[in-house]
Amino acid sequence: MAKNRSISDLIIEYFQRHPKEDLQHGPVVDWVTEQYLKEHPEPPRDPWRGIRKLHQEGKLIKVRKGVYRYDPDRIKEVELFDFPPEVKAEILKRDNYRCVVCHRGIADGIELCADHTKSKDKGGDNSIDNGQTLCMEHNLMKKNYSQTEAGKRYFIKIYEQAIANGDERMLNFCKGVFDVYDEHGINGHIKRPNGR
Repeated sequence: MAKNRSISDLIIEYFQRHPKEDLQHGPVVDWVTEQYLKEHPEPPRDPWRGIRKLHQEGKLIKVRKGVYRYDPDRIKEVELFDFPPEVKAEILKRDNYRCVVCHRGIADGIELCADHTKSKDKGGDNSIDNGQTLCMEHNLMKKNYSQTEAGKRYFIKIYEQAIANGDERMLNFCKGVFDVYDEHGINGHIKRPNGR
């Protein structure tokens, strides 16, 4: 009977079968695709991105471009900060196996993850109440929000410098950037210049 393992589950399984070996991502992707097709009607979406995500989470070591290693000793330290499997399962179940942002899920061929609503570095814990289901796209977007905040602050500085220089072209450009932030509801807590 099909287990319906996720892309991440299969990637980790492959690396666990080859602990402390430097593995090129090509053969990993091939194996993951082969196994995934035994359990799902459609091929997996971008397994190589799954490898990169596991590296970003600290579960794989990047040796060099396209080469990764799984170290079981190191993973024990990382897993202390992850949701335990039973908590992750409850979060996914509670959210009906769909991303809480876009409502896409496994049935749509989308890989899901249990995300900390309040990040661990800001005091968040591994409880069900501090978890939410996100697709890979929205999980990465969330991680990039801090970069959008830094970007908006940077454009505020450019805007202020453009005022000092009387540079209308740059002022209009910055206003356009701020309009895009407003249009998409991004970082509204950071006020535009002149309180707008």
